[in-house]
Amino acid sequence: MTMKRLISADHVPAMLLCASAMLSPAHAAAPVAAAASSAPAACKGTIYMTFDTGSQSQAHLIADVLNKRHIKATFFLANEKTTRGDYSLDPSWAPYWKARVAEGHAFGTHTFDHVYWKKDLANGLIQVKPQFGKDGGKLASLTDQQFCEELRRVDTRFQELTGHKLDPFWRAPGGYTSPRTLAAGSACGYQHAGWAPAGYSGDELPSDKYPNAMLLKKALANLRSGDIFIAHMGIWSRKEPWAPANLDALISGLQDKGFCFATLREHPAYAQKKGQP
Repeated sequence: MTMKRLISADHVPAMLLCASAMLSPAHAAAPVAAAASSAPAACKGTIYMTFDTGSQSQAHLIADVLNKRHIKATFFLANEKTTRGDYSLDPSWAPYWKARVAEGHAFGTHTFDHVYWKKDLANGLIQVKPQFGKDGGKLASLTDQQFCEELRRVDTRFQELTGHKLDPFWRAPGGYTSPRTLAAGSACGYQHAGWAPAGYSGDELPSDKYPNAMLLKKALANLRSGDIFIAHMGIWSRKEPWAPANLDALISGLQDKGFCFATLREHPAYAQKKGQP
């Protein structure tokens, strides 16, 4: 049985440009049901902002907005090619990630080479397709341990860059998981963290059909307490980038509604996992 991310049908077309993969409402791992709010009494609810690496074209803007609004978020890291011509986990990005650590954000692994799950094989192996690295664009078959190492490679590099470990979370590229990948991640200490259907930013979608104003309106109307929100730190294919137009407006609009924000360290589904094995 495959498990793919769930996003309500009126929010997305059949294919995401970044993931290049079909979406299905069968995915139970990506969405996380609205959890009981961990917000203080002054808050009407809590939203969990998360960002996956991408082209990194919006990385500094995202950091600036989060700082301005005093928001702590959760970042999921893969070693992706950036608009600077380097990769997001190269030493050239160490100052950026060190600054985010100092600000108190949380961090999870997004697989080192942005590895897409394809299927669980009958021989017990996991078929994947890395987007980057020496095997980028090629199908590969991994054991559970090899899949675990793909998750841990991010942790190792993050410690080299910042001196800090990741939090014990992972997120599958494209949102695609299976019982075997979820079990492999759990066995090596990482719990999968998806997002709520209303929490899909739509930043991977073509901006001519899904303009920023439309995406912002839907998010403000549909997000509820406990929802995990996902956006990327830059998408190559979107002509009208999502973050410059929407991020500050989204946070401001949610704050006006009485929402507070927290990292996945505080989310009820993940808060019990405080340390890396």
